[in-house]
Amino acid sequence: MVEAGDARSVTAALIVIGDEVLSGRTKDKNIGHIAERLTDVGIDLREVRVVADVEEDIVAAVNALRARFDYVFTTGGIGPTHDDITADAIANAFGVSIDVDPRARAMLLEYIAEKDLNEARLRMARIPAGASLVVNEVSKAPGFRIGNVIVMAGVPRIMQSMLEAVLPELRKGRPMLSRTILAEAKEGDIAAPLRKIAETYPDAIIGSYPFRDEVDGRYKTNLVVRAREPETLAAAGDAVARMVEDNAGG
Repeated sequence: MVEAGDARSVTAALIVIGDEVLSGRTKDKNIGHIAERLTDVGIDLREVRVVADVEEDIVAAVNALRARFDYVFTTGGIGPTHDDITADAIANAFGVSIDVDPRARAMLLEYIAEKDLNEARLRMARIPAGASLVVNEVSKAPGFRIGNVIVMAGVPRIMQSMLEAVLPELRKGRPMLSRTILAEAKEGDIAAPLRKIAETYPDAIIGSYPFRDEVDGRYKTNLVVRAREPETLAAAGDAVARMVEDNAGG
């Protein structure tokens, strides 16, 4: 893959938390969704880390990434079981206390009867001091936001609800525009001219994504041009399209 350009905007990182993801027992379905939604609103997802259910590892990842990016999102580890340690790790990372939050407890009672609100379920109402809550319209147990860190559930449907709840509150950049050009050529055959185009248009991001066509069995490449300025997208996209035509003609 060829990547060129650096059209910075508001930036973000994502930490996926959970032994089950690292072991392969759970196939992550959140990264792609989060990446798409952030791109839609002009937030650039720049890094994704997968971290085990080890508090010091979560703390280290959170502190490293929150210092480098405008926002850090986390998924996983805020349920009712003993290995759901994300909230404690975030409190540790920020150096604040953590306890049952009356606001979060009230939210749980919208979904769980008082008699069923046992010690395990009450863990989902433990929120670091100073954090604001992120609404969960699916099962009511909230996520939370502290500083530039947004903590969400790992269950995809719940995570999506939380993400939509928090997105309106975030600072956003200009959405990235994109154009895709199909090259009926192998990636290696067009890498050199593609690099020249990328150097000519440094404000565009140009990616090449090879695949094998299931219909004719031939190797082809999707060329994706991205830019925030329509004029830049048009110029770089047209240059790529001309290169593809020239290559086909040759």
